Amino acid sequence: ILPILNGTKMSQELQNERQNATFNVKELIDLLNGGAQATQKRKQLESLIYDNPNIDLPHRFQSTREETSIPDYLTVSIHVNMFEPSIADQGTEEQKKKWIPLARDFKILGTYAQTELGHGSFVRGLETTSTYDPVHQEFILNSPTLTATKWWPGFTAQTCNYAVVVAQLFIKGKCYGIHLFVVQLRSLKDHKPLPGITLGDIGEKFGYDLIDNGFLRFDNVRIPRENMLMKYAKVTPQGTYIPPTTSKIAYSTLTVARVMLIKKTSRFLAGASTIAIRYSAVRRQTEITPGKEPQILDYTTQQLKLFPQLATTHAFHFVGKYMLDTYNKVHKAMSSGRLDALSELHGISAGLKAYTTDTMAAGVEICRRACGGHGYSNASGIQHFYTRALSKVTLDGENTIMYLQAARYLVKSFHNPENASDILSYLRNPPKREVWKVDSLQDLSNYDTLIFAFEQRAL
Repeated sequence: ILPILNGTKMSQELQNERQNATFNVKELIDLLNGGAQATQKRKQLESLIYDNPNIDLPHRFQSTREETSIPDYLTVSIHVNMFEPSIADQGTEEQKKKWIPLARDFKILGTYAQTELGHGSFVRGLETTSTYDPVHQEFILNSPTLTATKWWPGFTAQTCNYAVVVAQLFIKGKCYGIHLFVVQLRSLKDHKPLPGITLGDIGEKFGYDLIDNGFLRFDNVRIPRENMLMKYAKVTPQGTYIPPTTSKIAYSTLTVARVMLIKKTSRFLAGASTIAIRYSAVRRQTEITPGKEPQILDYTTQQLKLFPQLATTHAFHFVGKYMLDTYNKVHKAMSSGRLDALSELHGISAGLKAYTTDTMAAGVEICRRACGGHGYSNASGIQHFYTRALSKVTLDGENTIMYLQAARYLVKSFHNPENASDILSYLRNPPKREVWKVDSLQDLSNYDTLIFAFEQRAL
């Protein structure tokens, strides 16, 4: 008797492949989930879907065009991953006490408004202004040009009522660079835009149709002085500017967004790889011996397409975990006033964001092609990963610029090896050029050998 999910029998080919696994499946599952308890919790959450009679999972893959046009993906990630962390990272204790409980209880819904119609990755070029008025102790926000329009922030067109706005700070005619401001956009009573606020939808996109990416403009919008996030940089009631230890502190919100994105790339590629490999296990094609068509997964060419994607999925999972752990350590240090590790986190996260998203987007396309014509059908499920994967290449920093920022950090570390981070410690005592001593495949399982090879290549 085959296992049954929602009344659907599982393919015998898939059962055979799973039974022939040469590793401990449960051990790998627990490792990827973060432990046995995390696996159990995940199964409990999944059961809420699988055991719900009102959710017809098989029907999703046999939907009509009209039904598939109905959005089925809702996210509050920009509220959870950018709006709230911006306040937590950049706000004073008083500011956090005021806004964090409201945000965590979803009594306010926030977005992060940085990218503008005219500027994205060049943050210093943003045109939105926030001018301090010492008489009324208020900041006045304006969008002085068409290109100063905030463009792309999710949750903006219809949903959010607050935003962390990135704007150029002006005091007595002098610009002090970009700073972060908490701005209420809509009334909490009737959800209508507040005076001076103009916002709307930017239109259809490749994917993420349910995410209401919008535009946002300010016309002499006044906010209290206390709405500038002032954990590091401060403006006194009289209008005196107190700068932070480093100007790069304003970029920390984007850094955490990139760290989270690195971890997400593993999930997208994992989903596409799972679909393509399962398809390859049940799809049979071309008689090699009369009367018998082999599984296309048995073809070496198919394995060369898909197995590297599966391996990359695992690699990105663990590098994502490493980056999240690193961020938590740096964030803890920042909370204590130590900001020296911020440059390291920025440089490494920028490079990894570019590499993982580029590789992931290309890998999803390889998986789609590996499914032949069926991969182009919405019934495959790959299109969900494909449309989401494409956005990640430009999201939170265009990849060419991300590579250049990572390269700048590496070159700086190369010229100052004594100040290089632990992850670049090989620069302090560079190993001598040696012949790689690999005589068998077993030698490639030695981690020291692999690490030595990567160090040699990096130099």
